[in-house]
Amino acid sequence: MKEWDFVIKPSKKWLDIDFNEIFWNRDLIYLFIKRDFVVFYKQTILGPLWYIIQPLVNTVIFTIIFGNLAKISTDGTPPFLFYLSGTITWGYFANSLNATSNTFIKNAGLFSKVYFPRLSIPIANTIFCLVQFAIQFLIFIGFYFYFTFHGFEAKINLLIVLLPILLLQTALLSLGFGILISSLTTKYRDLTFAMSFGVQIWMYLTPIVYPLSIIPEKYQIFAAFNPMTSVVELFRLSFFGTSAIQPLHIAISIVITLFVFFIGIINFKKVEKNFVDTI
Repeated sequence: MKEWDFVIKPSKKWLDIDFNEIFWNRDLIYLFIKRDFVVFYKQTILGPLWYIIQPLVNTVIFTIIFGNLAKISTDGTPPFLFYLSGTITWGYFANSLNATSNTFIKNAGLFSKVYFPRLSIPIANTIFCLVQFAIQFLIFIGFYFYFTFHGFEAKINLLIVLLPILLLQTALLSLGFGILISSLTTKYRDLTFAMSFGVQIWMYLTPIVYPLSIIPEKYQIFAAFNPMTSVVELFRLSFFGTSAIQPLHIAISIVITLFVFFIGIINFKKVEKNFVDTI
């Protein structure tokens, strides 16, 4: 007969992740998601309506500046629909990255008082941002049908069935980068301030306000080293039927995503053992 039902012990390997333990704490992950939702919209008038307002305002601004004034090509897609697709896809990644990058600093008090799988919080942040994306995706579908009924010849690609995989890649990429930055900010607080600038620069390096086809073909391979390039382009290819994305670009994106995810996990597991002493 066992003396203990559960034994807490330090991990000895860099990649020693107890997925069963995380699964057992799924109720805790749900509570973290609920907490983030309540805290994020506490004392706000519009509440969850900000899920809808934010991407629509950004899309209108992009349409006016890049579509009407700059006259940047959208590969035959209505500019509003083109920019909305990029905005919601990028929004999921950026929101998840920002949320997970503050894991240690934001939850230092909680981590120092009670034990639970530390990865539960960044996972909860990623799922919380996925809920935001789901609401915004419904708005996108609404506008998609609106433009379709008003003359836009949509060419839905069979790749649309791979949308869950695109979301999984985005989640892994944001989770990997987020926990990697979170691990580094325990010693280097400057990264917290640099995050906002970095995300903005990264957005303009991603084909959000322009298609990949606008980049000369010989340089498109360099754009593929930005993993979000293939995610955004595949999303548009699925719904609009046009994209310059190539299988090699997709392969590079997946490899980089997995590499970043595992590096992030390794650093997170290493830092979580003694971060309370340095934070």
